[in-house]
Parts: sequence; structure tokens; C-alpha cells
Amino acid sequence: MAVKTLTANKFRTVLTMLGVVIGNASVIAVVAIGQGAKQFTQQQLEAFGPNQLTVYATEANSIGLTNEAAEIVLTDVTAIVEQVPAVREIAPQISSNSRLTYQGKSLSSDVMGTTPGILYVRNLQLKQGSFFTQIDERQNSQVAILGGAIANKLFNHQNPIGKTLQINGLSFQVVGLMETKGSSLGINPDETVYIPITTMAEQLVGKRSPNGVPIDYLELSAQDQESIRAAAFQVTNILTRRHGKKDFSIYANKSFQDLTAKITNSLSLVLTAIAGISLLVGGIGIMNIMLVSVKERTREIGLRKAIGATQKAILTQFLVESIIVSVVGGAIGTGIGMSGILLVGVFSPVSASVPIGAIILATGVSGTIGLIFGVIPAKQAAQLDPINALRGI
Repeated sequence: MAVKTLTANKFRTVLTMLGVVIGNASVIAVVAIGQGAKQFTQQQLEAFGPNQLTVYATEANSIGLTNEAAEIVLTDVTAIVEQVPAVREIAPQISSNSRLTYQGKSLSSDVMGTTPGILYVRNLQLKQGSFFTQIDERQNSQVAILGGAIANKLFNHQNPIGKTLQINGLSFQVVGLMETKGSSLGINPDETVYIPITTMAEQLVGKRSPNGVPIDYLELSAQDQESIRAAAFQVTNILTRRHGKKDFSIYANKSFQDLTAKITNSLSLVLTAIAGISLLVGGIGIMNIMLVSVKERTREIGLRKAIGATQKAILTQFLVESIIVSVVGGAIGTGIGMSGILLVGVFSPVSASVPIGAIILATGVSGTIGLIFGVIPAKQAAQLDPINALRGI
């Protein structure tokens, strides 16, 4: 009877379930996109390398008796390598935007002076050739390793290994080509040229200070996640002792991961709650339409009661109608939500994962809403006086 009644008034039934459809689709899409955004952000941070710490000189804390600017130098790096067992790999860096030239073709690119430890610290892979060695560092060798995008632009997709290019007018031999990795949080290793840090300091940027060769910043990897705190503590002690003050800051990649996880979880919760409001609105819509339906069907209700239908039977009939509307609307909304998730996965870097828990929750909530908001019109129908109902009062 409930199904026949609903199909007899198709347009009204569709309007009744529209709020539930939108609510279910919104909840499922928001939860899935929130989870996908969280995973995408975590992957972007992990792409920088495992268990990473970054050390920066901080100008604000460096004002002492000599009034010198804060700086971290290569001898600090050597001290960390020798005295911090919690550190697995270390990669000091000096970066500069430089002019690259090869056979008349010229372009600007980031050139990074660093050490072989950058491969592990930033989780980079060589595609061809080899990376420079510590011997190249000691000899200030003019060798370069190219990111994939730079190699394609400068050498027109040809093999660059063994060829010579100019960096700010100095000749460098290409000895390696990096595997394409893609941009991560604004940093694109494919657009970077890597050279020995000593060559960078001595020949390209001319960096010198009374304390040694200053670097822009220092990236290092702890032995494992359990060693991150120990590595940060030990590095802090060594640099503070060497500098006579704490004129640097240390940031852990894991701290950023934890922070972004908290932010995305909070945003997902808030957005899910907002989307859930549309389910509430859908329930109110079901109640209003069912109240109108009761008013229109008073004669039918009176006739059923006059021939022996109990209040329970009338109550059940209208509750079943409400639940059918909400469950069918929930199922349609679920399908729309899943389709939206798949479209997001196709047109954005966010992974298209369909959360089973969100589907079960949204469908269950929509059915519950139909039951709850169907009670008032169902009770009103069940309590009608059969004589007045037959008269249409």
C-alpha cells in the first residue's frame, strides 16, 4: 500500500526525497574528499623524505655582543655528522637562481649546491648516470646532475650524460639525470640542477664568512621515527655549544604531518556536520509533505478505520511510507555522492576512495530520519476519529 501510494504521486514523492538525496550525497562526498585531501597532504609531506628535520639560522635570536647575523656553516655540518648518532643522512644546501646555457639555448633554473646525502633526505632517485661524490666536493669539481624537466628543456629530450653546459658562464659536465618526481608543496626537484656544495660556494655564489662557508639551511634525516626527537635534541645541543647561543630553529617534517592531519580532520568534521544539516532539512521536508498527505487522505484513513483498521496499522502504514522515501532517497544520494567522488579523483590529485563507513552511516541516518520525522504525521493519522475522517473533517 505504501509503495502504491508513493508511486501514485511521483512528483510529490520526488520532491519529498530531494532533501535526503542532497544530504546523503553531500555527507559521502565531503567525508571522502576530506580523507582524500588528508592522504594527499600526507603524501606531499612524506615526499620530502623520511623522518626529516630542517635547520634554519634565525636572525631574530642572533643579536649578541658582536651583533653578527646568524649563520650555519659547513663545519657545523661536519660536527653533526661526527657527533650525532641519531642522524642517518645530512644535506646542507646553498641555492641560487642561475642562467643555464647549452648550444645557444638559455634558461633560468634553481641550482642547488649540496651533498650526496640529498638523495636519501629528499627521497630522490637517479635515472641515469651517477651522483657526484665526496671526492668531487673536496676537489670543487664542476659536475652537475639535472632534474628531468630541466634536461628535457635544455637538451630537447636527448641523453644529456657526458655533455657540457654553462651555469652563469662556467662549464659543468652533466654526470647524472634524476628520476622525474613532480612538484611537492611548491618545490619541484625536476626543475633543479644539483652541484657539489663546495663548487657552489667557491665558484658560483662566492659565499664566505669568518666562521667558514655559510649555508642557506640544513636538511637531515633521523635513523627512524623514534629517533626524531633525539636527533633534534642532539643537534640543538651541538649547534648551541658551537655558536654560544641558540641562533637557529629546527622543524620536524613529522610535526607538519601531525598538524596537517589535525587540521584536515577538523575541517572534515565541520564540513560533514554542515552537510549533515541538509539531511535534517530533508527530514523536515518529509514530515511536512507527510502532514499534507495525511490532510489529503483523511477520507481514506476514516474508511480504513471504519472497517476495522487499528491505530497501529495506520501508524505503521505512514511510517513505512516515510522510511521508504528516506531510504530510497538515501540510496540515490549515495550513488550521486560516489559519482562525485570518482569525478574528483579524475580531475584532481586527490585520491578517489569511497568510504564504506560514510555510506553506511549516511544511509542509516537517512533511514532513521525518515522514521523519526514520520512519527508525527503517522500519529496524527492514527489518532483521527473515523466518523470525522469519513466526513473529511
